[in-house]
Formats: sequence, structure tokens, C-alpha cells
Amino acid sequence: MRTQALDRFCSWLEQTPLSQAIQAAGWVVPTVQTIHILAIAAVMSSVLMLDLRLLGMVGRDQPLERVTSRFRPVIWWALPILLATGVVMIIGEPARSLANPVFQLKMLLLLAAIAVTAGLHKDSRIIAILSLSLWVGIVFAGRWIAYY
Repeated sequence: MRTQALDRFCSWLEQTPLSQAIQAAGWVVPTVQTIHILAIAAVMSSVLMLDLRLLGMVGRDQPLERVTSRFRPVIWWALPILLATGVVMIIGEPARSLANPVFQLKMLLLLAAIAVTAGLHKDSRIIAILSLSLWVGIVFAGRWIAYY
């Protein structure tokens, strides 16, 4: 959703000293993107293991609580890293993300995925499929931001 207020905010943010520094330093964006991608890999692999357990495809001999206690902390530790690196990328190029409807979709999917992941305490195939769909949607939306 592109509004005049959003456009003004993006223009203002792009002119801040921090944004200018991020834009000027050739190493910042690739470094931050690398950290962001590694955190995505940590989240996605943990989500995959949890959801495969919920689907009964792996770890059927282990109680759900044990699998959850092993993989959920990885998700919760990686999310703040994703937030921090995402903020740096937004500050560096605010209009590319904030005004982009695909970015906005990604944020909505993220809120839903966090809610579903926080509620993963039932052994349910529907929850697993919903969780996987949301997290995969987030990854795809993240990639589509660059092309929209």
C-alpha cells in the first residue's frame, strides 16, 4: 500500500546519515544479506524439522515436546537476527522494501507464521502444512521483493 505519507517517510529515511552510510559502504549490504540468509536457513531448517515431526515423517519415536524444545529456540534466536539485519537493509533502501506490496505481504505472512509457530504444541498435520506454507511463502516473498 503506497501512500504519500509512506513515500515521504521513505524519502526522509533515505536521506538520514545512517542510510547514506549504508548506501556508501560497499561491504555493508552484502554482509548484512549474508547474515540474513544464514538466519533464514536456521529458521527454515528448524521449522522443517518441527513440521516433518508433526506430519509424522521423521522422529515419530520422539515426543513432540522433545523435538519442539530442541528446534524452537533456534527459531526464536534467529528471528531477532532477521529483524536486525532486515532493519539495516530497510534503512539502506527504504522505498525498495517499505513501499513494496510484496514486502508488506511478507510481513503479514511473517506475523501469521510466528503465531502458528508459537502455537505448535499440538500434534496436527494441518498446523504443520500451514506452518510450512507460511514460512515458504515468506522466503518466496523475500526473493520477489527484488523483482517487483
